[in-house]
Amino acid sequence: MTPTGDRSVRTDTGTGTDTGTDTGTEAEAEPKTGEAQAPGAEAPGAQAFRRRLARFVGLPAATAGVGKDPVSEAMIRHWCEAMGDTNPAYTGPDAVAPPTMLQAWTMGGLSGHTGRSSAFDELLGLLDAAGCTSVVATDCEQEYLRPLRPGDTVTFDAVIESVSPRKTTKLGTGHFVTTRTDVRAGGELAGTHRFRILKYAPAAPRPAARPAESPAAAAPRRPRPVVNRDNQGFWDGVREHRLLIQRCTSCRTLRFPWLPGCHACASLDWDTVEASGTGTVFSYVVMHHPPFPAFDPPYAVALVELAEGVRTISNIVGVPYDKVRIGMPVRLEFLRVDEELELPVFRATEAMDATRGSQA
Repeated sequence: MTPTGDRSVRTDTGTGTDTGTDTGTEAEAEPKTGEAQAPGAEAPGAQAFRRRLARFVGLPAATAGVGKDPVSEAMIRHWCEAMGDTNPAYTGPDAVAPPTMLQAWTMGGLSGHTGRSSAFDELLGLLDAAGCTSVVATDCEQEYLRPLRPGDTVTFDAVIESVSPRKTTKLGTGHFVTTRTDVRAGGELAGTHRFRILKYAPAAPRPAARPAESPAAAAPRRPRPVVNRDNQGFWDGVREHRLLIQRCTSCRTLRFPWLPGCHACASLDWDTVEASGTGTVFSYVVMHHPPFPAFDPPYAVALVELAEGVRTISNIVGVPYDKVRIGMPVRLEFLRVDEELELPVFRATEAMDATRGSQA
């Protein structure tokens, strides 16, 4: 039994969402002259290409891999500090590793692993030759069977579990490739990690929009937040100029961002606490590249630790990007981005103090 009480976790990045549209393949050939073909039927070249891809299913992606380092208390501590996870199960003489670290113990770093199979490289090369030269990670699924403990030496094998038919997504057209890694400690299966990528040919750029009638209409809009039943209450609070934090009604643990259940006790019952609005910059980055419409780089994006103890990601306003510092006191305010969108941001309190001083 893992400390989380959950046996499996799925993480979606949302960058390569499968639309379910099966459209053949880049290696698709036209039917021969005079050859009849049913409407919607796959071209013979596409069928052959799919058969070639299918031959890779079940072949090893990595064999007899060994983690570069044993499971260690230091890495567990770094992980927990970065994630803000204070679960006592991850400290002390009987500590276990957070289950979601499963992949971390198998990663090869910049130098990579030596156990990668030729079959996986051949599959990627075949897709490259078919025009699917771009790649994006789409999601992963993990299953936990036994906890890993400091001192465990991790071994693993990976297999090419599936290659999808040709799919069309917003990014482009290509194939989803799924690998499954079986992670072991002491010869015993500790968990499985499924990792899915999309190898695709980038979609053609959209034609430029016609000039708008007004500057306001021509201005690019910020991306819209994804609002669902799990975070609807948060965005309702933003509309009321309130930053709401979830609180577990069973163990009283605060959590942010919003989640369906408590990470400390797994309870599904919760209420909310309104944040006071004060905090400090816990960490930050300055965005220079790539440029995005509606954003004017360089600008600072910070991980702000609120007075209540939880952390949130937001922009820092009121000071130049190169003046943002770790530990800088900030105060919540709400920024009207356009006629439809308002976002919580944080203003450096030293900028507020300077403004008050100039007005005195």
